[in-house]
Amino acid sequence: MRAGIKLQHFLLALLLSILSGCGLPQSMLNPGGQAADYLSTLIWIEVILFCAITFAIWILLAWTATRRRGSLDQHEPWDSTGGQRWILIGGFAVPFLVLSTVFGLGIDWMSNFPVDAGKSPVGPDIQVIGHQWWWELHYVKGPVDQHFVTANEIHIPVGRPVNIELETRDVIHSFWVPTLHGKVDLIPGQPNFIRIEADHAGTFRGQCAEYCGEEHARMALLVVAQSEPDYEAWRAQQLNPAAEPTTQEALHGRDVFMGAACSLCHAIRGTQAQGHLAPDLTHIGGRQRIAGNYYTNNQANLEAWVTHAQSLKPGAEMPDLTVFNGTDLRALVAFLQQLK
Repeated sequence: MRAGIKLQHFLLALLLSILSGCGLPQSMLNPGGQAADYLSTLIWIEVILFCAITFAIWILLAWTATRRRGSLDQHEPWDSTGGQRWILIGGFAVPFLVLSTVFGLGIDWMSNFPVDAGKSPVGPDIQVIGHQWWWELHYVKGPVDQHFVTANEIHIPVGRPVNIELETRDVIHSFWVPTLHGKVDLIPGQPNFIRIEADHAGTFRGQCAEYCGEEHARMALLVVAQSEPDYEAWRAQQLNPAAEPTTQEALHGRDVFMGAACSLCHAIRGTQAQGHLAPDLTHIGGRQRIAGNYYTNNQANLEAWVTHAQSLKPGAEMPDLTVFNGTDLRALVAFLQQLK
């Protein structure tokens, strides 16, 4: 009975592990752009080759295990020169053919990836700066008065390539949005570049793919691909300063924010809060998630994040702020939620 239960648990775990890589937003087998499509095709070729070779090996093993072995008198001595053909075919020819095919395809398709995007005369569209453990985003396309700063959530237009410059302020991070492209590292003192392009609208989840500390797993990234009109409308909104509070509660929340330690670390354009140690909050109310894209952006999570950030994300630079009473906390969160 116990053996049957253990077998069921094993099969369930195996099924979940298989399904975890299929059809989910963060999957290289579900491409949303040309670069990811190349990589996905290469992966499928390698998987098919692996399965075919594995099947052939199992057939050969079954054949050797079931064929007639004969007697000792019928076997050739150990120092005979027989079997060299099998060594040449199985040990050299087949591996050389398989590895050469995969290597050739990889080199050919890598030529389609603009690894020197930073040398473009127009420069990058977005500068992405990695922190422990969040992403700082500078939109630097066009005149200086069209630049703005946001965090953790990249918006791009559908069908248009976007050049991104990658930097880090601390340790090595890795920019990886598998449905759009491969991995590119953020290395201290060495800017890197990547060009992403989405072929359809949607939200694509990414992740820091280089271990960067205790909260590495909670350093997610969202790329929101929008139609050209929607993207331009979002960009125009981001250029605006923070929205003025429209309720007494939100007005009180702004006073709470400015009078607390919040304004020393965070910036809110259009206010006296000009901190640069933490994410820009000018339009935080319009973002899908908070805390490095790990928690949904709603009232409950915002209140928990403000008061007990170290419980939600131990090691983050955001301290626990338990000085607020219930009224002040609700007002502060109401102020943040209307910043759209």
